[in-house]
Amino acid sequence: MNKYIALAGSFILYVTLNFSIQSCTSDIKSKNTIESSKVSNTILADTKGGAGGEIIKVTNLKSKGEGSFRNALSQDGPRIIVFEVGGVIDLEKENITINKPYVTIAGQTAPSPGITLIRGGISIATHDVIVRHLKVRPGDAGEPKKSGWEVDGIATSGAGGNTYNILIDHNSVTWATDENISASGLRLFGPDSTSRRVTISNNLIAEGLSNSTHSDGEHSKGTLIHDHCENIVVTRNLYAHNVNRNPYYKTAATGIIANNLIYNPGNIAIHTYWVENEWEGYPEPPLAKISIVGNVLVPGPDTQMGGRYNGAFVSADHAELYVKDNQIDSGNNANISMTSGPFNEIKNPEIWDDKMEILNTDEVKKYVLSSAGARPADRDPIDRRIITSVINKEGEWLTARKKLEGTLILNRCIEN
Repeated sequence: MNKYIALAGSFILYVTLNFSIQSCTSDIKSKNTIESSKVSNTILADTKGGAGGEIIKVTNLKSKGEGSFRNALSQDGPRIIVFEVGGVIDLEKENITINKPYVTIAGQTAPSPGITLIRGGISIATHDVIVRHLKVRPGDAGEPKKSGWEVDGIATSGAGGNTYNILIDHNSVTWATDENISASGLRLFGPDSTSRRVTISNNLIAEGLSNSTHSDGEHSKGTLIHDHCENIVVTRNLYAHNVNRNPYYKTAATGIIANNLIYNPGNIAIHTYWVENEWEGYPEPPLAKISIVGNVLVPGPDTQMGGRYNGAFVSADHAELYVKDNQIDSGNNANISMTSGPFNEIKNPEIWDDKMEILNTDEVKKYVLSSAGARPADRDPIDRRIITSVINKEGEWLTARKKLEGTLILNRCIEN
């Protein structure tokens, strides 16, 4: 009898998850329509992840070994990873690498308070991956300042041309010492060597550590999309308390930045640039091509627009941009312009997806603050604090010291 109950439960779980996966972009409802210069263009990640595959259960919070999250990801074939435990997984300074395709990580299946990864991040180096409802908080891992501990929260790595159709949705990614979320690859060798068709949606991307363990010192960064990464969609995320890269697309990258709420950046919010000295010995790359629609910028206590970036919401060079319906909630800060830099602005987007539907700008704050991040109906104290700081227009950039204290507090809460 127990065997049949277990089978029935697994079937119900599969049906529920499969429905969720198939409708992963169905809640992106539009009040606006965008007329593309192309009749049809598919940009959004189009994947079912591990739907139809084996259901693999994570049964403990160990970094490695049987029953661990890392072990579940190492299995072959289509698979849906569910959690019978909730709490903190200490990665012990060893990132998790996903290098086998067709997998769905269903963090929403964990009991409260969900799954949090510390002292490491996730690297995706394959195709057809869905990551949902995880909290990833690498922290400084106890390393000294400028020591070279440089960790992304969640990163896609396109080396070999095998990283595509990735959905990173409803996660809370904070306290990274490199980028909180990034997409990259062998960027000097064209789009087939980098990440492509990656959708980053409904995430809380916040508090990249400032003046922490990165060798550059100051390196509080939200999202980096490397050169030549194609069809990268960044939509309906909350960016809060990252000094810059909220997000940053480098030259020859293509994609859509839509309906994001950006709070308390430094002197720049959305930007795209060609770093010329990185291309020495290679032909001049193509322009970045990006559609930037319906985003909202809210300056915070640390925001100091001006200087190199001329105090603009969108700053760019070596780029072709479609810019529409973005909003600056500047309050008393009247020195923020919408755009700056020598880029080509176009009237109709070349980079668009006919399934992409856009919120009116005045709806973005409410939607993002209620929906972004892991398990929004069951947020932990750290995510609640960040959301509250945006609502109250307070908070600050975090240093390594403050971040480490937060990690220790979280561990004590779980253990007790």
